Order: sequence, then C-alpha cells, then structure tokens
Amino acid sequence: MAGDMLKFVGVTQAYPAKRDPQQRAEDFREIAERYGVPAAEEQSARCSQCGVPYCSVHCPLHNHIPDWLRLTAEGRLREAYELSNATSTMPEICGRICPQDRLCEGNCVIEFSGHGAVTIGSVEKFITDTAWENGWVEPIVPGPARGQSVGIIGAGPAGLTAAELLRVAGYEVHIYDRHDRAGGLLTYGIPGFKLEKPVVMRRVDRLKDGGIIFHEGFEVGREAGLEELRTRHDAVLIATGVYKARALAAPGVGASGVVEALDYLTASNRKSFGDDVPDFDSGALDASGKNVIVVGGGDTAMDCVRTAVRQGAASVACLYRRDRANMPGSQREVANAEEEGVEFVWLSAPEAFGGGEAVDSVSIARMRLGAPDASGRRAPEPDGGESEMRRADLVIKALGFDAEDLPRLFNAPELGVTRWGTLLVDNATLMTSLDGVFAAGDIVRGASLVVWAVRDGRDVAEHMDKYLRAKTAAERKAA
Repeated sequence: MAGDMLKFVGVTQAYPAKRDPQQRAEDFREIAERYGVPAAEEQSARCSQCGVPYCSVHCPLHNHIPDWLRLTAEGRLREAYELSNATSTMPEICGRICPQDRLCEGNCVIEFSGHGAVTIGSVEKFITDTAWENGWVEPIVPGPARGQSVGIIGAGPAGLTAAELLRVAGYEVHIYDRHDRAGGLLTYGIPGFKLEKPVVMRRVDRLKDGGIIFHEGFEVGREAGLEELRTRHDAVLIATGVYKARALAAPGVGASGVVEALDYLTASNRKSFGDDVPDFDSGALDASGKNVIVVGGGDTAMDCVRTAVRQGAASVACLYRRDRANMPGSQREVANAEEEGVEFVWLSAPEAFGGGEAVDSVSIARMRLGAPDASGRRAPEPDGGESEMRRADLVIKALGFDAEDLPRLFNAPELGVTRWGTLLVDNATLMTSLDGVFAAGDIVRGASLVVWAVRDGRDVAEHMDKYLRAKTAAERKAA
C-alpha cells in the first residue's frame, strides 16, 4: 500500500493544473481507484501545513484551508466540512467556480515548488457534497426572535449569505428578486457544466425551509419603490449585483445575431430547467451549427465560448483586444477552452459587423499594446495593419457589466452613487446615504468574484446586526 501511495503522489504532483476543478477531481478519483487510495484524502495529505498559510491569506473568506485539508487527510470528513462551513455559506459552490488558480491554489507552496498545487477547490467541493449526501448539512435554526425584519433586494450570493446569517441571528428576513428563481448569476449566468443548478437550488431550498421569505418576480421600482420597502422593514440591504452590459460601438452592431452574453447564457440555463425559451428554440440564442465569435476576455466570455462548444457550434473564436498575459479571465479557463477547440485571436477587436439585417461576418482590426492607462495596464490601440474578415452567424458581446441606474429604477433619487454608478457606502458601516439602507456585493465593488460577494454578504450582515441592535436599544431608552 505504501508503494501505491508513492505512485499516486507522483502522478498527482505531475498532473497539469490546466483542467477545470470538476474534471481534475474526476481524473484524480480514477487514478486513486487504480492505486486503491481515496483521492480527496490523498490530495489533502499533500498539504505541507506550512507556517504561513498563503492559501488562506489569498482566500477572500480566509477559509481555514490547511486545517480542513488535514482533517480530510485523516478521513475526518464531517469535521472538515464543519470547519469549511464555519467561514463560508456555500463552500461547494465556491469549490466549483472560484478561480483557484488566482487565489488559494495559485498561492500553494507546493505549486511554488513546481509539483502542482493541492487541488483545494476539488477537495472543498468533495467534502461539502459528501456532507449533503450524508445529512450533515444542518437546517437553519433561527435565533430567538428579535421582533425586527430585514428586506434584501437581490437573491445572488451576497444577498443569500446575508439572509442566512441574519436569519440565524433571529431576524425576519424577506428577499426580493426580479427573477422567477433565486440565485442571481449562480442560477442564470454561470453554465451548468461549471455549476450544476440542483447544487444552487438545494441551498435556496435550505434558506426557504429556515423561514426566509422569498418574493420572486418582484421588481423594485415596479411592484414597490425603495421607500416603501424602508417602511416595511427595519433595515434594507441592496445586493442586486451589476447587470448593465457594456456597449460595443461598431457599424452593424444592431444586426440580428449580435447578442448580449447574459441573454445568451440565461437562455441556455433556462433550457436546462426545462423552461419555454422562444429565442433559444428559434435559434436566435442557440449556437448549434453556427460560426460563433465571442468578443471579450473575462470569465463571462469563457463561459460563452465553452457553452457554444457544448451546443454544437461549427466553430468558436474569441476576440480579445489585449494579449494572453493581460487577459482578465482565468488562465485555467482559457486552457480548458483551447482543449475544447476554441480559437483565441489575441490583440484583435471588431470594427464592423457585416450582413445587413442579420450578421454574417465580422471585420476584425489588429491591435497593439500602447502606453499604460489609468489602471496601469497597457492600453490597446489599432496597429494600422490590414483588417481581417471572418464569417460569423452568431456574435456574443461579453465585454463586462456596469451598475444599473438604481436611483432611477428604485424611485430613490437621494440614493448616493459613485462616478461608476455603483452604490456609495460608508466603509465603516456599509450603509448607503440613506439611514438603515445597506449595500454589498458587486453593486458596491463592481463586477467581481462570487467568493467576494459571499465575503461582502458576511460582512454586511454583521454591520446590519449592530445597527438593528442599536436601534432597539435606542427605542427602549426613548420609551
């Protein structure tokens, strides 16, 4: 057995860190079965238990990663899950979709030594999935009723995290979301091959079973304005995320077949739920048999190209105006997409869309990197060379997201915003310009990672609890 373990360690250390977490977990399990060694336990045993846990430091939630890896290596999976769950409200979701190559795994000392990082995300996913399978995930038990209610606008990761923690603290919690299912981008923005939808729904069901009241299909500003919600509740949290697609200015951009990334991904995810999706059924948002071009270089662009491959596209190309080294998306995702047949056209940008009413081609300008912009990154600029024409039946714009005009949408002109349209908050309290109205997640920090939204939801719940306790104390004193 000792020899088999040594063989297993040798194989896993040499394993290329380019697969996505789910694929890597499956591959490790197959290798482990060959040598008779449990994959999760053996991967966890590779953790060096270093004096400075860089993996935890670079995790936004500061998860106790070496500790639950040690427990996993010892076969104490329930304890490992409980420790992981102590800092994260959705560890199996983060285990699936976090860009571990940029966070924990990218800062593993074994990765630094050239032997390949411990597959932290896969282990986190494994121990939490095991907890669900064995009934170790405890139901939400509300604390003693405090006689106060909280309204949360947005059922994404920040809102769901805050809702759980505030419910446990004893508050009545209402979540308002404009979609017909909770989860936000977890449900409709991230493809099912990265995040299976039953995994999200079981989290939502647990919150509902814990007494959190969901108002789905509720659009603030239409069903009720922000001021009305303030009168209904003792405090309000705005956790809407950012959904306004960044515009692309080029001749022909309004042609049929040039679509927004979120529309495309939402249609695909709705089909996986069995919904009636006319734009998918008509072919407008289905890549099957088409020559697809995705414009953008972030994680959303990677979700689009990989979804198009799975839908049976004839060809898939991704245009990005910078080079590979300056791409904002996960390098692991890029490698996955390349393995699946996606072509990346670096230093390129669309300058026009051909075909008239329906797109049939894209004129592509070559770019070069010029002087650094305000962010310090070298700004792309046309290189003056000849344009390239490419055939395209479907063009997906994945240029990122900005904040919607919430003061206008919520009928709350006094709600303060930054110059980027995100909500302005007091950094010490996370309260907006309106008393008792807090904000968290992407609507404050801009488009970011799910793990940061979970962290923000955790932080804002603490601040809201302090505010509500102080409010109760002041009311009692006044009485």
